[in-house]
Amino acid sequence: MSASSFSQRRQIVAQLQAELRRCENAKRPADPGRTSTGCAQLDRLFPQPGVARGTLVEWLAAGSGGGALWLALVAAREVCRNHGPLLLIDGAGTFYPPAAARAGLDLGQMVVVRTTTARDESWALDQALRSGGVGAVLCQTDRLKPRAARRLQLAAEASGGVGFLVRPAAVRSEPCWAEARLLVEGRPGAADGHGRRLSVEVLKTRGT
Repeated sequence: MSASSFSQRRQIVAQLQAELRRCENAKRPADPGRTSTGCAQLDRLFPQPGVARGTLVEWLAAGSGGGALWLALVAAREVCRNHGPLLLIDGAGTFYPPAAARAGLDLGQMVVVRTTTARDESWALDQALRSGGVGAVLCQTDRLKPRAARRLQLAAEASGGVGFLVRPAAVRSEPCWAEARLLVEGRPGAADGHGRRLSVEVLKTRGT
């Protein structure tokens, strides 16, 4: 590892640790129950209605702009409402804050961590999910390995956190450690607020 890469990694680590300490100092009591996604139809796709604390949810995107990230942001808004800020890990450097604002998220209650390597992204996800100080962790990624996904599931269980992973549809045949794996596709027709109709298919739920 070059000196510049090592320095950049240390900066990422220091930033994330500082933000997690800040969130933990201000965290609210954990709720062991479930939280609505804000959409009754979507809630019913889970093993029990809504998103459970201590779990992962995978949103698989069937093509660019298919709505998976949008649904994940909307669900994160609801999950974080009474549980603390959203920590978003932006490995691709494509996060667009106005999109989060349009989804109803308070940008002042968001922490954005930018990573450059798969290793840093996996480490940041693990550390964020193990922290009890955030309402949810969201990451759009195409480089998560099955073993790393299993570690993230254990991290979420240990802390009672919630992880939203937006991944490409190509991973649909890989092992699933999430409470639910949902395939999101755009459809022509009436608007979802952005001129799209979305189709959500349940590919996998815990215990099936």
